Amino acid sequence: MIFGHERERRSRYNRTHSYIFKTFEPWSTVPIPPSVEEITGLPESSALGKYFQTPRPIRQWRPAQSYKITDAMALPGQVPTSAMMDPCYIPYGMATEPLKFPNLVTGLERNAAHAARAALYTRYTPLEWAKTNLERYEEADINKNYSERLRDQFDKAMRETEEKTNQGQREAGRRLGERITDITFWRNEVRTELERLLTETSLLNDIRLATKKALDDIEGPLHIAQECLYHREKREGVDLVHDNVEHALLNEVESYRDAKEKLRDMLNKIQDQLRNNRASQHELECDVKSKESALGVDTLCHQLNNYSKGINYYKGIETFDNTISVPETWAENSNRIVQRSQSERGKSAQLRSDAEHLINAVAQKVWDSWSNTNTGLARRAAETLEAKSRLQMHLHKIQQEIFDLERHMEFLKRALIAKGNPMKVAHTRLEARSRRKDIELCRDNAQIKLVNEVYELQDSIETLHRKLREAETQHQRLLKTRSNLEAELHNKVNSLFIDREKCMGMRRSFPIASTVKY
Repeated sequence: MIFGHERERRSRYNRTHSYIFKTFEPWSTVPIPPSVEEITGLPESSALGKYFQTPRPIRQWRPAQSYKITDAMALPGQVPTSAMMDPCYIPYGMATEPLKFPNLVTGLERNAAHAARAALYTRYTPLEWAKTNLERYEEADINKNYSERLRDQFDKAMRETEEKTNQGQREAGRRLGERITDITFWRNEVRTELERLLTETSLLNDIRLATKKALDDIEGPLHIAQECLYHREKREGVDLVHDNVEHALLNEVESYRDAKEKLRDMLNKIQDQLRNNRASQHELECDVKSKESALGVDTLCHQLNNYSKGINYYKGIETFDNTISVPETWAENSNRIVQRSQSERGKSAQLRSDAEHLINAVAQKVWDSWSNTNTGLARRAAETLEAKSRLQMHLHKIQQEIFDLERHMEFLKRALIAKGNPMKVAHTRLEARSRRKDIELCRDNAQIKLVNEVYELQDSIETLHRKLREAETQHQRLLKTRSNLEAELHNKVNSLFIDREKCMGMRRSFPIASTVKY
């Protein structure tokens, strides 16, 4: 490859009759003797005549900066030889021979033109070099001083933030301590009032028991009738119906109330007062529980420090405000709860004094209402039992249908899986026949049949998928129906248990014959 390129270069050189010779004239007026290689046998120009006697050849193919082109002339054609490749080659007609310097690396001789060529590559002056160094020194000093100021500012900022952080933690700890003191005070107040209210509620309950004992001829059946109503409120779904049993129970309760209106009024007042006491007790208990929880949280927060375990980051917690009160409204709420409890305790004490003087024993005939209620409960239990049996029968049928449908769904899935291999065979045949060459790529009957077979298999798979989706939809409907039937059956069982076990059992166990005197 190297010799080939050499022959090509020589051929181009032989075909070329002339070259452009560029001469440069310096812009500066300082007399620096430029040099060019002397070529004999050519006409000399006036601009180049004084430069022929120079020992410093310049390479015209790489002009230096600050020179301009002044003249150009054609050179005669000359066949290059291997001697010209010598770095110390002396052109024919040159006035002086170039100096030769030893090569310190290889030990060979080297032309001084190499040093001259390196000098032509210089781009800066000593003044620029010194100026650049000064700029770098100044830049280093400026950056160093600025960095020192920044470090001072950093140290000051760290000290200030550390002091501010410590002061904030101390202030927060002090505020938490004050808050713990306030919570402890109100917790003790609320707890003391709660104990007093519990004592008063217990005394009022004793009076209620004494009143009920005096009125056991009426209070027993009334209590049972009310309990039956309460139990029947626990029915679910459509069974929560206003039936004859509920009418009978309401009439029974009304007859008891009419028979013993005064005692009922007093008992209602006692029960109302007990409910009010229970409401006040609930508020006091909730307030005590809340304050205990808040006291634990604030105590934990008060004990936390920078070295505590469990501390963590919570992004955005400072913007999350779930508070619903301020210290004034917080204290007012606790004070209101305590005042309400004190008011309820006063009313309860007055009611106990009135109930102690109001004990009367009156007996009324309640047998008819009692019997009617028992008859209605028995009839309703029989209707519920019949509905339960029918629901069980339908549920069994739905279960069987679900089983059959699931079996067919499994058959459909197997049929879909079975279509996979025929589809693979058809695809493989089509792919193999697509490899036929030239004229053999014929759309013959076999090709048409294979394509139709793929379409038929796709239609079959789509049909099976559609049937499977229909089966799944129907399966979901059956499951929903089964769920509804099971829910209804559960409701019927629950209603039957309430009417037959709870209500009827409680009424059978009560000695109504010995309680009610006729």
